[in-house]
Amino acid sequence: MPTRLNRANAPPTLSRHAVDTARLAAPLAISQLSQMAMGVTDTILLGSLGPDSLAAGGLGANLFFVVVVLLQGVLTSVSVSVSHARGANADHLVPNIYWSGLVLSLLLAIPAFALLSFAEPILLAFHEPAMLARNVGEYCEVLRWGAPGSLIGIGMMRAFLPAIGAAKRLLWVSIGGVFVNAFLNYGLIHGAYGLPELGFLGSAVATTITVWATALVLIAFLHLRPRYRHFVVASRPRLPLMGELFGIGWPVAITYGVESTLFLATGMTIGTLGEAPLAAHQIALNVASVAFMVPLAIGQAANVRVGYWIGAGQPLAARHAGFVAIALGVAFMALSGCVLVLAPHAIVGLYLHLNDPKNAQTVALAASLLGVAAVFQIVDGMQTVASGVLRGLKDTRVPMLAAALGYWGIGFPTGYMLAFHFGGGTKGLWWGLAAGLASVAVLMTVRFDRMSRRLVKHGALEPGKSGQASRNTA
Repeated sequence: MPTRLNRANAPPTLSRHAVDTARLAAPLAISQLSQMAMGVTDTILLGSLGPDSLAAGGLGANLFFVVVVLLQGVLTSVSVSVSHARGANADHLVPNIYWSGLVLSLLLAIPAFALLSFAEPILLAFHEPAMLARNVGEYCEVLRWGAPGSLIGIGMMRAFLPAIGAAKRLLWVSIGGVFVNAFLNYGLIHGAYGLPELGFLGSAVATTITVWATALVLIAFLHLRPRYRHFVVASRPRLPLMGELFGIGWPVAITYGVESTLFLATGMTIGTLGEAPLAAHQIALNVASVAFMVPLAIGQAANVRVGYWIGAGQPLAARHAGFVAIALGVAFMALSGCVLVLAPHAIVGLYLHLNDPKNAQTVALAASLLGVAAVFQIVDGMQTVASGVLRGLKDTRVPMLAAALGYWGIGFPTGYMLAFHFGGGTKGLWWGLAAGLASVAVLMTVRFDRMSRRLVKHGALEPGKSGQASRNTA
């Protein structure tokens, strides 16, 4: 993202848009992959304690990350608002957004803390085994103290730093967090390095310490580095601004929830078909999730760049930035899809022994699902980047409705029909996912095309008026 815009200059070329978007997205993608690596580390180290500890720790960690990721959706509004302000050469507004976003992060931690405090009775209500529910409850009672740190360090800072041109700092701190988490996990689980032996609860303590360390290091970086200090000078958090940030962000959180529940429901439905289909589904979904980190990062970069050019009063540049980002997301996922089509068994071989007769059904099904995932990934990349560019226009409520319609009005019913009424089984459910994602991708891309076209037609916007203008064109 440009650090300063001279309005006398011509907007960037399409190739310049592509380079700038890729440069901003790269550290974000690596940061997100680092977060995934922390989860893998936790799983491996918990597995050394046996299946009971792995089940309790894995389920507790999943519950924690589902809760905080949904609430982090609210904080995406910080990125958009800062980008609009910087594009309008109104850097003096950025500290207000920073402090208001910081307080909003702490307020959002309250429902997260409360929900995690009731993990045991929630699981018992779903008829989970009493021992598992108790262990997960104990795990979440530790993890809940990490909710504020996670919302600040992963939610707030991941939105704020790219918008001020400091995404690389997020990258290095995230990578460092992987090693800190691994060190603390091993030490606290097994009592190594002079640390207390806490068993499976040691993993929860390690994660809590790591997310807080990440948040505090990033805060210290902003406040101590002269280059960025002017963005965070002392300013009173403003209730109206917090309300605006929440108003932009809550539909994003709902959108995340709608999508995550679709995948949860699909997995639970596949579970009724047997262990082999569920295992194949988990393998294919894990592969797709890793590749998804790249278009997710491109979408985050796009909302910064689109917001910047809208704030600068150059809607044509914003339109170009949005469509270039969508093209980048589709191109990457198309290349990824080619790999899935050309080498499905090699990929499945990373998870299972291909020559073991016991794995034959799972291997065959997982390989076939990767063929569906090749299509699935393209539209998934398209929809997540299109959602990001719409956030750059501060347009989040209509995309939320589009997601609900596409995922639950088209995706799940289509998959269910294909699976159980046309004999498609697991592949039928996956084609349903692809249909839902494709419909959302088309709806959001058309939405961006129409909104950005109207903004271009009406000419450059007054600095600071872009959010209202985008709502008026809805």
